[in-house]
Amino acid sequence: MDDLTGVPDWGRFSWPRTTERLSLRPATPDDAAAMFGYRSLEQVSRWMTQLPTDLESWQTHFEERSPYALMICRDDEVIGDLFLKTEDAWAQGEVRDRARDVFAEIGWALDPAHAGGGYATEAVRELLAIAFDGLGLRRVTANCFADNEPSWRLMERVGMRREAHNVADTLHRDGQWYDGLVYALLAEEWRAG
Repeated sequence: MDDLTGVPDWGRFSWPRTTERLSLRPATPDDAAAMFGYRSLEQVSRWMTQLPTDLESWQTHFEERSPYALMICRDDEVIGDLFLKTEDAWAQGEVRDRARDVFAEIGWALDPAHAGGGYATEAVRELLAIAFDGLGLRRVTANCFADNEPSWRLMERVGMRREAHNVADTLHRDGQWYDGLVYALLAEEWRAG
């Protein structure tokens, strides 16, 4: 794990963070098997950037993802995960120091056994609170395949705005080029919402 750029400072928070029905906490190596369990399902892996094929390999490389991941738990059972990686904003040289780690890309995955109950929406809203109120970020983005309607609908439910619909810009592992969507939310939009 040589390059850990963009790792959030999870240490500034008290864990777990709780919502009405869920708790969130940073991922640990013990979470690798649970995450593999739902991420290796076709209906989940179809839209993920990485296709988990065997548990041993997933566990070996888990440390590359885990610094950016929060686990979604319900009654102490892992039901999904969240992703947050901070980024620098583009800036001119004279103000570049003020643009460090002010943006983040976020993402999520939920075990389909728990889909349809609003858990992903509840967890992502808490992730946005962590991003804006806890980490003091200025802007958050999320990307998805345009065909992944549940994902972009979730982005809209939490107040994110569609910024781009890119035509055939995303190569899927099935060999086809798909349209991609980019959503974003600014801190002031979050606070006004």
